Amino acid sequence: MQVNEGMIDRLMRVVVAIIIVVAFLAGKLPGYWALLLVFSGSFFMSAFIGYCPLYTLLGINTCKK
Repeated sequence: MQVNEGMIDRLMRVVVAIIIVVAFLAGKLPGYWALLLVFSGSFFMSAFIGYCPLYTLLGINTCKK
């Protein structure tokens, strides 16, 4: 896998994931909205490894080399 996420993109993913987790823990995500936790997990993982499979499919690369 080749890195295809830039640092700003990775930081934004971590921030969004943290917001989702905090909203869930605060009880602001009722019922099926708690499924957003799955997305927050994928945001954390993609930010950690720097690779987004969807970016590959769409031909997007935010990583500056």
